[in-house]
Amino acid sequence: MEDRDMKCYKKDYPRPQFVRDNWVNLNGTWDFGFDDANQGEKEKWYEKFPGELKIEVPFTYETKLSGIQDERRHDNIWYHKTITVDASKLTDNRLLIHFEGSDFHTKLWVNGAYAGDHKGGYARFSFDITELVKDGENELVVKVEDSFDIQQPRGKQRWIDENFGCWYVQTTGIWKTVWTEYVPKIRLDHVKMTPNLHDMALEIEYQIDAPESAMAGGNLMVVATVTFGDMLISKTMTVMTSDHTKTKIDVFHKTNGQANCGMEWGVRTWSPESPDLYDITFEVVSDGKILDTVGSYFAMREIRIDGSNILLNGHPLYQRLILDQGYWKDSHLTPPSEEALIEDIDKIHELGYNGLRKHQKIEDERFLYWCDVKGMLVWSEMAAAYEYSDYAVEEFTREWLEIVHQNYNHPCIITWTPFNESWGISQVETEPMQQHFTEMIYHLTKSIDRYRPVIVNDGWEHTVSDIITLHDYEEVGETFYKRYMEFKEQILTTEVYHSSSKSALANGFAYKGQPIIISEYGGIAFNNDDSGWGYGNKVNTKEDFIRRFDEITTAVKEVPYCCGFCYTQVSDVQQEINGLMDMERNFKVDPKVIKEINERKVGYWRSYM
Repeated sequence: MEDRDMKCYKKDYPRPQFVRDNWVNLNGTWDFGFDDANQGEKEKWYEKFPGELKIEVPFTYETKLSGIQDERRHDNIWYHKTITVDASKLTDNRLLIHFEGSDFHTKLWVNGAYAGDHKGGYARFSFDITELVKDGENELVVKVEDSFDIQQPRGKQRWIDENFGCWYVQTTGIWKTVWTEYVPKIRLDHVKMTPNLHDMALEIEYQIDAPESAMAGGNLMVVATVTFGDMLISKTMTVMTSDHTKTKIDVFHKTNGQANCGMEWGVRTWSPESPDLYDITFEVVSDGKILDTVGSYFAMREIRIDGSNILLNGHPLYQRLILDQGYWKDSHLTPPSEEALIEDIDKIHELGYNGLRKHQKIEDERFLYWCDVKGMLVWSEMAAAYEYSDYAVEEFTREWLEIVHQNYNHPCIITWTPFNESWGISQVETEPMQQHFTEMIYHLTKSIDRYRPVIVNDGWEHTVSDIITLHDYEEVGETFYKRYMEFKEQILTTEVYHSSSKSALANGFAYKGQPIIISEYGGIAFNNDDSGWGYGNKVNTKEDFIRRFDEITTAVKEVPYCCGFCYTQVSDVQQEINGLMDMERNFKVDPKVIKEINERKVGYWRSYM
C-alpha cells in the first residue's frame, strides 16, 4: 500500500495534526553565547546581546551540525535572532512563538521585555508575544539553563563529564524546531479526538480561545468536515456555548442508503497492515464568517486489553517491536531532517517490525505523523529522572501531562510508558511512597486516556500496570525458552528472578492475568573494531550475528503466553554498538534475513503473525 499524505500535510511543519497556513520556521543561524559565570541576566544580555558565536538551530552546541561541537558541560547558554513582523497582520491576529523542545529551563525576551519561561526538556511550549513586537525588525533573546541534576527528566543524557554505560552526551538548550505563527484572536486552541469504534463515531473535545462575549447568543460555532480521499463522510456544526465543548461525529459512511462496500463495518480502520486515515478540517465560524481554519486528520482504531491479549480493532495483536532511541551521529537527539525520520521508519519496516518502543525520548511530532501514515505502532515513553524527591515528582508529573495532552491524537501511539527499569524510583520494589507515585501517574494517565494501555515501570518491579513487560538479555535461546516455560509461575510471583536478577512485580502487587511482553532482549554487539559494547558476548561475523539473532528471537516467539517482543535496538548509539544498523543507518546484515526471522510463523502465536 502506498503512503497517502494527509490533506493538511506541509513538509517540515512542526505540528502536523493541527495545521494553519500562516507560519514562519525560525530554524537556521542564530547568535549564540556561553554564560558559564551566569552573569547574563545581571548584565542584561537580553537588551544588548554580546555573544560572538553562531549556532545552527535546532541542533545543540554539543553536536557537529550545530557548527560548534563542544561536548563539555555549559549550564547557561544564550541565543539571539532578529525576526521580521508584519504589524498589519496583528489587526485581527495574535503572534505566537512555539518551541517544540528546549532542555531544560527556557526564558524568552522580546525587544528586551520578558515574555515568559518554561521548564522541561521534551514537551512543546508557546508564548503569545503580540504585545511585545513592533512592525519590522524585532529582537528575540533566549536563555536556557540546564544542569547535571538527576532529579529532572533527562532520559539517556549523561550527568557526569564522560559517557558511561548506556548514557550519552547531554543535550542542552534548543533541540527541536522554533517557529512563529499568526493566529486569529478568536481561534481553535486545541482539539482532543477519540475514536469510538463501537459507535462508529469520533468523539471530540473543542477548546476555543475567545472572549465570553463572542460566545454569547450562540453565534460562535465549529464546523468539522470529515473526508476520506475524495469522499465526503460528514459535516458537523457544534455551537460553542463555553470555551470547552464536547461533541460526537458520525463516521459511518453510506451510499444510497447502503454501507459502502469498501468500508469495513461502515468505517475504515487503522492498523499496521492498512493505516487508513481520515482528513478533517475545523472552521471556527461566527455569523457566517470563517474566523479560523485548522487542518488535521484522525484514525478509527481501538486498542484495548482483553485478559492476556492485546486487541487492535477487536483482533489479537502480536507486537514485533524494536527499541528506538532516536540518536544520530552528527545531531544526537535532533533528527537531521524530516527525510531522516522517514528513512528510520522505512528501514524498521524493512527489518520486519510492525512497531517500535521510542525509548527515553519524546520524538519530533513529524515522526509520529509518518508513523501514523505508514502504520508503525509506537510505545511513547517518558524520559527518566534518576533521583526520587518532591521536586522530581512535581517536574515529572507536570511534563508528562503536557506530553500526553500534546500527542494524544496520534493513532500510532498505542501504549503510554511513563517509567522504565525503576529509573528515578530506585526503591519502588519496597518503598510505598514511590509505589504511590507510580500508581498516581498510572491513574492520572488513565483519567485522560481511557483506552490506551499504560505500562508502569517497563522491565521489572511493576506496580499497577496494564501489561507486564520483562527485560531479559539472555543470549542462549534454549536457556531463555526453558526459563520461561518451566518457571512462568515463579517469575510472575517473584519467587524466581529473570536474567536481570530483578523481580517482575513490586512487593505487595500480584500478577492479575495481564498480557506479557518481552520488551527488551537481544542487544547483540557487532561492529568491525573492538570499541563499544552490547549485551552478552560480542559477535565477530555476520554469520554469528544471524545465528544468535535467529536463536534468541525464535525462542522468544515460541513462549506461548507472550504476545510480543522488543529487540534492542535500531542503531548504534555512541559507545553502544548493538544496533541492527550503525550510526550512519547502514544495515549490518541483510535486512531480508532479519525480516524473515521476525515474521516467521512459529509458536502459539503463528496464527496472529
